[in-house]
This record gives sequence, C-alpha cells and structure tokens, in this order.
Amino acid sequence: MPRVVVEDSKRMNLRILSEQKAVLARAAALARTDLTSFVTQAALREAESVIEEAERVRLSVRDSLLVLNLLENPPPLNKTLKSAISALPKRK
Repeated sequence: MPRVVVEDSKRMNLRILSEQKAVLARAAALARTDLTSFVTQAALREAESVIEEAERVRLSVRDSLLVLNLLENPPPLNKTLKSAISALPKRK
C-alpha cells in the first residue's frame, strides 16, 4: 500500500497554470462557492473514489460462488495452516 504523507499544516500549495486557475475560479463562481471549497470538494470526491476502487474486491460470479462454497464447506486444516495459526499472537 502506498505511504500516506500527512503533515500538521492545514495549508496545501499547488502550482497550476493561470489558465487552469481561471477555469477553476469560474467554476467555483458558477457553483456559488469560493475557490478553496470548490477545489477541496472536487479533490475529496476524487480521492474517495480512488480509495474505494483500490479497496474494493470484485469477483466474477464463478469466484463468488467458490468463496461462498469454501465458507460453507471449509477444507480440513493442513499442517501448514495449523502452524500458521499457532504462530499468531494470542488474544487476551
């Protein structure tokens, strides 16, 4: 998973072309909001979409049925799985 950089500052600087800033400012005005709110909301929508897509698991119908079948009828534990389970930290 990519590393997330989080700073304590509430400020973020962007370098964009003046033409790009003009388009964003026009859109913000048409949306009756300020430039900061407009850009922040658009960026957050895109960020949430990217995160959701990265964290979602999509299975084919065949694979979904396989997973459901394995959940309902789990295979017997083998030596490797038993060893992995015993290596897990004990819960309190």
